[in-house]
Amino acid sequence: MQKRTLLSGQKLQITIKRLCHQLIENHNNFSNSVLIGIQPRGAFFADRVYQELSAILKNDHIQKGNLDITFFRDDFRRKDGLVTASSNTIDFIIEGKQVILIDDVLWTGRTIRAAMDALLAYGRPERVELMVLIDRRFSRHLPIEPNYVGLKVDSVDSQKVKVSWEENDGEDKVILLSEPSPSKKT
Repeated sequence: MQKRTLLSGQKLQITIKRLCHQLIENHNNFSNSVLIGIQPRGAFFADRVYQELSAILKNDHIQKGNLDITFFRDDFRRKDGLVTASSNTIDFIIEGKQVILIDDVLWTGRTIRAAMDALLAYGRPERVELMVLIDRRFSRHLPIEPNYVGLKVDSVDSQKVKVSWEENDGEDKVILLSEPSPSKKT
């Protein structure tokens, strides 16, 4: 496997800070806006965004939750073995709110579609926006586009983007994994 680092350490932190300033431009003090991290990996990103927004705005009243989409996915019955769901931690109603869905990587769009379906259990939002750290923009199966993007990556289906978070993986890093090209023998 060939690895190429896309973001790490300070560059990742600067990217998160930039995204937070974009959110502030559109949502001001977050009095009618909420952050929802998509479980499992988007929750780490949502936590970072929440921490940064709270520090910038000096506001600890921003509402943030985590959403599990396991049973809303269109492929969950196709998986072998038991399916394990994460927990939802949304202790507020999203009725009439502006919701910012947050995930680490946008690839086919299926995760986001499932998240929008799951979100309706908590009310009907006024508006839903999407923030992703990485947008793999040429691999979409559904017509879903993010409102806020950390980094756009042009990749093929055989490549994989892996996001590591300090809290879970011991380091902050985004890498692109590729199979090595087969060497030509003549």
